[in-house]
Amino acid sequence: MATKTKIKVKPLADRVVIEPSEDEASQSSGGIYIPDTAKEKPQTGTVVAAGPGRVTDEGKTIVLSVKVGDSVIYSKYAGTEYTEDGIEYLVVRESDILATI
Repeated sequence: MATKTKIKVKPLADRVVIEPSEDEASQSSGGIYIPDTAKEKPQTGTVVAAGPGRVTDEGKTIVLSVKVGDSVIYSKYAGTEYTEDGIEYLVVRESDILATI
């Protein structure tokens, strides 16, 4: 699932920019409506940019295992939020990504 999102940020080293997925469930299974302020942040998203990889002490670059377009699950409190053109992104290290979907 490749994305057509163009962002101006270019991540460095082993950093990855993720566009968090939207949580569509605004009503609980019991029928109670949950306001946006009470919802937990999503832990899944799509990679929209990736750095070149981590550089070792010997100067070798270890390529990232994720690429642009991958759907990923990331740590709950990971990364730094970044907003561009009204869209929120999350900049995380590759080690904060737990799995691909």
